[in-house]
Amino acid sequence: MSQQVRTAVFRPDDDRIERAVELLDSLGATPVPDPMLAIEPTGATPEPGAFVVLTSKTGVELLDEAGWNPGDSVLCCIGPATADAAREAGWTVDRVPDEYTSAGLVEHLAPDVDGATVEVARSDHGSPVLTDGLRDAGADVHETVLYRLVRPEGAGKSAEMAAAGDLEAALFTSSLTVEHFLDAAAERGVRDEAVAGLNDAVVGAIGPPTRDTAASHGIDVTVVPDEATFEALAVAAVETAAPTYHE
Repeated sequence: MSQQVRTAVFRPDDDRIERAVELLDSLGATPVPDPMLAIEPTGATPEPGAFVVLTSKTGVELLDEAGWNPGDSVLCCIGPATADAAREAGWTVDRVPDEYTSAGLVEHLAPDVDGATVEVARSDHGSPVLTDGLRDAGADVHETVLYRLVRPEGAGKSAEMAAAGDLEAALFTSSLTVEHFLDAAAERGVRDEAVAGLNDAVVGAIGPPTRDTAASHGIDVTVVPDEATFEALAVAAVETAAPTYHE
């Protein structure tokens, strides 16, 4: 029985947090929704390039709303959620790396981008691993910030629960969710206690970069799923936490 697996989830306060709550409910866990990211669109659109790289479903949706399309560019998407959103917008997705990370996309594109213009369109918190790696591969890289990621006012009830020992699991879906969680905990004066509470729980990170960020702040990550999707993360974390509460 996993009903006692109180699981903090930090997705943006839109359909993503709603789907996350539904998924955790379906797994028999008790969702603790605490959005740690809010989207502030910039209104910018990508410049033309031989390759256009989109790194998130949010970016795709903003560009679709703006009436943008990739034209003759080779459209590259990190991960299935981004690619699916792009296809739903009516665009042809040309490249998706096997590994859904910045490093994975660099490895995937490196043989083909020497001398080519590559437009990277993403949030203001994108990893330099992507842009630096593409430049090292010989690409002429330009970056467009489509939206800013900020911490919502009032976020942090999960930090208080962690500090009180009232969380069994926490699901971090980006480095920024880790940092915003810790900022929210610090605002409440419970940062050290929240980290200690997480380290008594099952902590899931969606991929190695998120795991490394958590580790750099003293958070022990229990679970990194093989596939960098929220569903895989949630299933792995709840299954790992549930046996502890079977009595």
